[in-house]
Amino acid sequence: MHEVHVDLEVPFHDVDVLQIVWHGHYYKYMELGRTALLRARSLDVPQIRELGYRLLLVDSHCRHTFPLAYGERARVSAWFVSVAPRLVIAYRIRNLSQDRCSARGQTILITTDADGRMLPETPDDLLQRL
Repeated sequence: MHEVHVDLEVPFHDVDVLQIVWHGHYYKYMELGRTALLRARSLDVPQIRELGYRLLLVDSHCRHTFPLAYGERARVSAWFVSVAPRLVIAYRIRNLSQDRCSARGQTILITTDADGRMLPETPDDLLQRL
């Protein structure tokens, strides 16, 4: 399915005392990829809200395979694994400076109506854009 890439340089404030990216920041990098992926399908937060929906993250995981360090270049790739009944998005974070995969992850998002009630399926008007 559709895949996007976001390149970044690791900022100083993302590294820990070991001079590598603190593990929690990988989720922030995945969020950058997810935002780019949804924007590429005209489903940024304002568009989703205008359609009367919200996306709620219900599950996430990340497997760390090679550290990123301050100043290194990274590429976050994000793509849909499935879009119904939930959005399942996969991620790969590649350390471009070392030419190694730094992490792989996945998130699962459900759709709710504007009042926060969970919908059993991804609505058709969202599916048309996905």
